[in-house]
Parts: sequence; structure tokens; C-alpha cells
Amino acid sequence: MNAADKELSDLFAGLDTPGVSDAMDKLGLPGQCLGIAPLDNYAHVVVGPAYTVRYVCASTPPGTVGDFIDDVAEGDVVVIDNDGRTDCTVWGDIMTQYAGARGIAATVIDGVCRDVAKALGDGYPLFTRGRFMRTGKDRVQVEAINAPVSIGTARVCARDIVVADANGVVVVPRDRAREVAGLARQIESVEARIREHIANGKTLGEARAALGYHTLQRKAR
Repeated sequence: MNAADKELSDLFAGLDTPGVSDAMDKLGLPGQCLGIAPLDNYAHVVVGPAYTVRYVCASTPPGTVGDFIDDVAEGDVVVIDNDGRTDCTVWGDIMTQYAGARGIAATVIDGVCRDVAKALGDGYPLFTRGRFMRTGKDRVQVEAINAPVSIGTARVCARDIVVADANGVVVVPRDRAREVAGLARQIESVEARIREHIANGKTLGEARAALGYHTLQRKAR
């Protein structure tokens, strides 16, 4: 990860996907990856720049399926568009082991993974549409690297900032990262104050009214 990538990723330290999602809603930005779920209830939030990969149906003879990983940088999040296919996988135990050894932050797949025991045992973060054992070899092949992809209705471009945790995955457009992170912190601050009011005996309605809770995520007109 280069210095610019690290600077943008660090803006999201201490935030989570709900806070980032709320900020994006307020700004009118899409980016929530519908249907993409964590393989486990990860305790930590993953943040990193997207390394995008798009798969298509295999040609004859079929092309490559996983060699791209040699070019993924430490701290990157691999983001794979397999067109939502659940009939064959594009990620298994060898990819998990190699990604973990190289310090890759996580993998997000609009599709399925397999060899989940390895990923769970290693603690390697995977976010997918599910799991299925059938290989994608000779069924799909890599069509494009670091081109725009679609992940659960969200558009992802190379080096966009991916935020992923036990709640799911949100992708922040790179050129809006500072704005989104700043607003997410403001929203989190207000919610923290609401929790303080509740702890001090106020009703939920009183606390929300005092701090404008109902307008926190509302898109500015």
C-alpha cells in the first residue's frame, strides 16, 4: 500500500460500516454491497484500497483464474466480480493461504468461496454471497484487472476505499473518502452523545430530539 492509499485508509480508523453507510446515505452516495456477507463475525473492521478483478465465463481453451494475486499489494482488499454466480467458486484454500502470507487485508466476492475451514482457522476475512465446493476452473476466467466492477449492486473502481466488518461491506469512492470519513465521525459523535443521555436517565425520545437523531442520515436537500 502506497502512502496515498494509507492516508485515505487511515481516515476510517475507528469507524465501522454502519457509520460509513449513514454518511454515504446523507451524501446521496451508493456503495453498500447488497447480499455480500462476512464469513464470520469478525471483531475488527477491515479498511483498504480495492484491487478489482472481473471474471467471465471461460473461453476455449480456458484462461487463467487466480494468477492476479501475485500483483496485489500488502494491505489491499481483493474485490472480485463473479457476476453473483453461486454455482462455482473463485477462491479457495490456496488463495487464502497465499493472501494471508502476503498481508492482503481481505477478499470480497460477488460470488462464492470454498475451503472455508482454512479461512476460518487462519482468521482471513472473506465477504461473499456464500459457499460452494465446485471449482471455477475451466468454468470462469479473469477478464479484467483493476477495471470497474459491480459488487452487490455497488460500483467499485480500483483503489476505492473498502470498509468491511461483521455487518457487511461498504465501498467509498476514492475522491469522496475524506468527506465520507469526516461526516461518519460527526454522526458517530452525535450517536455517542445520545447514548450518554440515555445512560444519564433521559428517554430515548428525549435524547434523539435533543440531538437531531432523525436528520443524521437524511440526505441534504
